[in-house]
Amino acid sequence: MAARRIRTNLADLARARLARRDERRAARGVLRARREQHAAYREAVEGALPYLASVRAPSLPIPGALGRELSVATYNVHRWQGLNGVRAPDPARAGFVISEVGADITALQEVLRPFGEPDPLERLADSLRLHLAFVATRVHRLGEVGNAILSRWPITSVFALDLSFSRVERRAAVAVQFSGVGGTLAVVATHLALVDRTRRQQVASILSHPQLQGAVLLAGDLNAWRRCEATRTLERELVGQESVAWPRSFPSARPVLALDRIYARGAEMLEVAAHDTAAARRASDHLPIVARVRLSA
Repeated sequence: MAARRIRTNLADLARARLARRDERRAARGVLRARREQHAAYREAVEGALPYLASVRAPSLPIPGALGRELSVATYNVHRWQGLNGVRAPDPARAGFVISEVGADITALQEVLRPFGEPDPLERLADSLRLHLAFVATRVHRLGEVGNAILSRWPITSVFALDLSFSRVERRAAVAVQFSGVGGTLAVVATHLALVDRTRRQQVASILSHPQLQGAVLLAGDLNAWRRCEATRTLERELVGQESVAWPRSFPSARPVLALDRIYARGAEMLEVAAHDTAAARRASDHLPIVARVRLSA
């Protein structure tokens, strides 16, 4: 009897070991298939960059139309990875800050859309009842990274601008247009290059674009860590002067650089400030910049 129980137990152990081995093999197979799928998707995406990856309306839009005055924000969300960029992506942190700001239009940079997972940007936009446009600029190990615009009002047209004038850095912009009682407005969200000469080319390309004439707002991380020809051109053509005291936004814990800016053409900038709260200092390495704008009559 004892020997039979021992044999039965040994058989059970062997079956359990085989089952665990089969489970591990199946899990490895699933992971391998997922990696292959991601690699194929990554290759396809890299060949198409930059491209318009998402345009969505919320399931429950906010009523209202574009008027003469509006609030605009720009926010580099640092791939949803918080202040130091080493945490696991947590879009809820930056999402809370975006809801804190409550701008009519928000330009986002370094937005991460992970491979093989639900898109947190689309969930965020829908939860805030905002319209969304997203342009993928480059491929990160965790997914696609690019620029987005969230808007209280419906987007009437949208397009991507390729600003990759250097083989070292992939750069792009997403441009959207709105129509309302306040007239027609174009908004560009971008993240400019680190190199001065490339930034100058990118600014020239944006300002001369045939679809970006009339009232235009340019918002983004301009990497303007020092005065350069690109920022002087923007200030000369969109502000009317070459010396502007922009609010500091980077690093968020103790800002010393005014990297993030909002420029207006065909509109008056009534006020501009950094959104400096405890949540904003933790959610990204950049603070949001918020402006109140009045469209020209």
